[in-house]
Amino acid sequence: MQKPVKAAEAISRGLIIQTTQVLGTVLSFEHPADAVLSRHFRENRDLGHRDRGFIAETVYGIVRRLRWLRRLAGANATPRQLLLAWLARGEGWPMRQFEGLASATERTWIETIKSATLEEGTLAERADLPDWLADRLLGSYDEAALLQLAHGLNRSAPLDLRVNLLKTDRDTLLARLREEGFGAERSTLSPQGVRLDGKPALQKHPLFLDGSFEVQDQGSQLLGLLVQPKRGELVIDFCAGAGGKTLQLGAMMRSTGRLYAFDVSEKRLAKLKPRMARAGLSNVHPVLIAHENDAKVKRLAGKADRVLVDAPCSGLGTLRRNPDLKWRQTPESVDEMVAKQGAILSAAARLVKPGGRLVYATCSLLAEENDGVVDAFLATHPGFKAVSAKEVLERQGVTLAIGERLRLSPNEHDTDGFFAAVLERTADA
Repeated sequence: MQKPVKAAEAISRGLIIQTTQVLGTVLSFEHPADAVLSRHFRENRDLGHRDRGFIAETVYGIVRRLRWLRRLAGANATPRQLLLAWLARGEGWPMRQFEGLASATERTWIETIKSATLEEGTLAERADLPDWLADRLLGSYDEAALLQLAHGLNRSAPLDLRVNLLKTDRDTLLARLREEGFGAERSTLSPQGVRLDGKPALQKHPLFLDGSFEVQDQGSQLLGLLVQPKRGELVIDFCAGAGGKTLQLGAMMRSTGRLYAFDVSEKRLAKLKPRMARAGLSNVHPVLIAHENDAKVKRLAGKADRVLVDAPCSGLGTLRRNPDLKWRQTPESVDEMVAKQGAILSAAARLVKPGGRLVYATCSLLAEENDGVVDAFLATHPGFKAVSAKEVLERQGVTLAIGERLRLSPNEHDTDGFFAAVLERTADA
């Protein structure tokens, strides 16, 4: 199991320098933070697991609380100053921990940071969000609810697993993990989920290598339940990506029928193939498409029992894992995404046969990417009707206080932020 991140006493000057370098690159926001970290770790393979953990958790902590830290340390604070301020206030290091790591001048500055008090600030500053994002979210949340949501988004995400029903069952997986000393519990929402204590490294665990489980947020697992695929059906994962939900759907189908995994990225689909083999799935057919109106898509018009559209989106529901997204997204990029989402949903709808099910989902919190897209679709597609997501889940033993559409948030459900709408093509469409 993963050991705790190094105690402050064991952190070296060199590790502080490396963390500052990584932070400086991340704060340019030219590349995703996880890509920057991955590259740094590839180039510094001598770093131990705990040192990597310190760098990653420290960088993500600073990016989550960037507005607060810049108010403390100054709008033009350097990456090193932001790091020292985070260790002093965010991590609560006492002054003795900085001896040997910071100069005498820096330690004097740190003392002022530790004693500094801030005025309340604007709502966006208190929420650690860019102004434009706070303004857009205020269309769906009042100030108190927005601050609660922001608090949830600014926490680190827990580690959830999804049991592969083709290989084992949840109780067996739990028993094995507990025997090996892992803290593991049943997920509170997903009947296929397990939540672990901490963030142990699992990539080389025998149960991962044999396909008994995948890492998947329990909120994401509920999207598979909304699709509710059956044995022998023709099912399409329209925006499959690397295939996490594809694998779940395939297992729920007991590797029968045909499950198409469409995506525009050859690289993402290539990552799916070894995962399919590990999961023991033989019914999955990855298909590279150029766009949503590709001829390969049109050949399946009116044939699918179920279609999942896990649409490309801003990803703002995943800020616990990808906090840099709130600084990298813009109002313009969101508006472009909304147009793309509408086009993708309309194209996917053509594949659904009469009586079939269409599920539209995002990991966004913005109304324009969620209800706005679905409402616009229903207004122009009278052959589809809304189905209660609450009732679909209840029939599978999941009771949630939601309305007709699924809405999950970190502060209420301890999941990433998700939205989903269940639609059905009427027989006479």
